[in-house]
Amino acid sequence: MKKKLNYFILLLTTVFIVGCTNVDDTSITKEETAPQEETTVTTEQDTEKEETAATVIEEEEPEIEETPTESTDDLFSGYELIEVDGGDLSGYREANVVVNIGFGDREYWAFTNEHGQLVRVVAEEIIIQDDRNEPVLSSGRYYSDEAKVPGVESDKLDEGHIIADSLGGVSNAYNITPQESTLNRHGDQAYMEDAIRKAGGATHFEAIITYPDTKTQIPSSYQYTYTIMGNEIVDTFDNVNPDEVNESLGLTGKEPSDSSSSTAKSPSPNTNGDISSVDTNGNGQVTIQEAKDAGFKMPIMSDHWLYPYMRDNDNDGMVGE
Repeated sequence: MKKKLNYFILLLTTVFIVGCTNVDDTSITKEETAPQEETTVTTEQDTEKEETAATVIEEEEPEIEETPTESTDDLFSGYELIEVDGGDLSGYREANVVVNIGFGDREYWAFTNEHGQLVRVVAEEIIIQDDRNEPVLSSGRYYSDEAKVPGVESDKLDEGHIIADSLGGVSNAYNITPQESTLNRHGDQAYMEDAIRKAGGATHFEAIITYPDTKTQIPSSYQYTYTIMGNEIVDTFDNVNPDEVNESLGLTGKEPSDSSSSTAKSPSPNTNGDISSVDTNGNGQVTIQEAKDAGFKMPIMSDHWLYPYMRDNDNDGMVGE
């Protein structure tokens, strides 16, 4: 009986020892797996950091802004855009319209007011005529004739282009005004066109045409603003015969033979280049008329202090010959 009891006690002890061993193994297993759980957490945090960093990078990328440009809708606001053939000889103009008066692919925009008067012409760029690749007549024009705007029937008025054929303009009524013939052929209008041709074109061109009343189609004055070789030019002149104006001012008669005569107007020489007393419109250039009005005799030679401020159209060293 005592032997059985000892055997039983030994069995219980063995079971107890085995149980303790399992408990220790379980604890060890749990301790060994703990770092794996921490590794998993760390990986998730790293992922979140990467996503956050990517978001920050996307937010910090600069946005590319497009430079705003004036749309044709803004330019044509208040006007109806219509098409008119460049060689249309009709002198009629519709009111409150805008018409492209540039030959070929040029964009020269002409605007009329509520009375059908041509009041404004604008062009971002003036592209001179290309007589080698464009259908130019032997006369140097695109068309054989110009629009018959009321007033051009006068023998003193030309069918004057706001933008000449040589500068890429067409010949319909939206580019033609009755212009005094001497002014158109030899005066400020001709000088302006020649300056642009010699410069190879112009930019930021604008013509403003003024009328004495709302009924006539014959302008009273013109103002041209344009940029050539980086210089902005403003030309303003009346629609009159410059020779007649000079004569009325006594600038076309013979000079007195006696240089000491008190009636002779002799402007003092200016070596400082101050043209403010001669340049009446303040555009930085001196016209022949302005020089004559100031009392200077023509021609102005290349060694004269005024010469650099004047246009020598034929480059012969003389202006106003």
